[in-house]
Amino acid sequence: MKLDKQKLLQSIKDNANQIGRPLRLMELCGTHSQSIAQHGIKSLMPKNVKLVSGPGCPVCVTDQTDIDVMVGLALAGIPVAVYGDTMQVPGNLMSLEEAKRQGADVSIVYDITEAVAMSQEKRGLVFFGLGFETTTGMTAWAIQQGLIVYCAHKIFPPAMSALLANKKIKVGGFLNPGHVSSIIGTKVYEQFKIPQVVAGFDGEGILLAIEMLLTQILENKTIVQNAYTSLVKKDGNPKARKLISEVFEISDARWRGLGEIKKSGLKIRKKYKKQDAEFVYANLIKKIRKEIKPKLSACKCGLVLQGLIESKECPLFGKVCTLDNPQGACMVSVEGSCNVEYRYGK
Repeated sequence: MKLDKQKLLQSIKDNANQIGRPLRLMELCGTHSQSIAQHGIKSLMPKNVKLVSGPGCPVCVTDQTDIDVMVGLALAGIPVAVYGDTMQVPGNLMSLEEAKRQGADVSIVYDITEAVAMSQEKRGLVFFGLGFETTTGMTAWAIQQGLIVYCAHKIFPPAMSALLANKKIKVGGFLNPGHVSSIIGTKVYEQFKIPQVVAGFDGEGILLAIEMLLTQILENKTIVQNAYTSLVKKDGNPKARKLISEVFEISDARWRGLGEIKKSGLKIRKKYKKQDAEFVYANLIKKIRKEIKPKLSACKCGLVLQGLIESKECPLFGKVCTLDNPQGACMVSVEGSCNVEYRYGK
């Protein structure tokens, strides 16, 4: 069904006027952040409605230690394969891109099958497994094919719990992620007593989700609605979740900006320990972690990921920190709030 943009905008305006008070709505997906920026949706919002970005960029929320471990493995002579967005993330010592320039065997892959094929040629290769439920199933499949993985995968709902528990983060509703929801479904969100809508990715789809959120707020409801029914179902994708559960078990995990969140991560089951970099390179990884020396940075990526400040409020943004000279993960990834703001903010 074709959505009428003007009718949606008028309904958003009417609802916002009736609500009256200032509202902050948080999108929880990096692709949503891009789409909102591309379509100029923030500029279309009534004055009392503000859209803010949350921890929806998987590269951005990856803990600094995990970046440092991958750099350490590469510098130690272990061939590594990563998705392109991770290459420029600054580490405490250096980035993976800098390690590659120094001669380390760092390869960019665009599909997990490339890493599996590459591992047949490069003995002991380690793949950097990161991302939310959307990419976890692919990593699980690759582990079953024999690929060695350093796992930094995360589960998204616990991050929502952490956001709601932080009283400094005042959010009136969530635009829930579309791709993640295609795996985990919508039922899991019912535990959160806040207005929520799973949104699609085109401009009209996001406007529809915003209109539905404002209607909930106006009617004093806290329910989960699905504006992306073409892909997202209530029960998600049981087959993908079964595969993930077969290979991984739940663990605690550290998130950039959010700190340690209980039961928000995944670790490889002992059954597949020969594909777990934590087991295969246990002594080396222990040594790398011991030698990590955190460096001070004025980068405010952690605050941006929590929606506590906007990208342009970081003292480095657009001055020291640019696309050509990123100072933090939020500027590196194409889904990062700072990257998106830098490219589309004007």
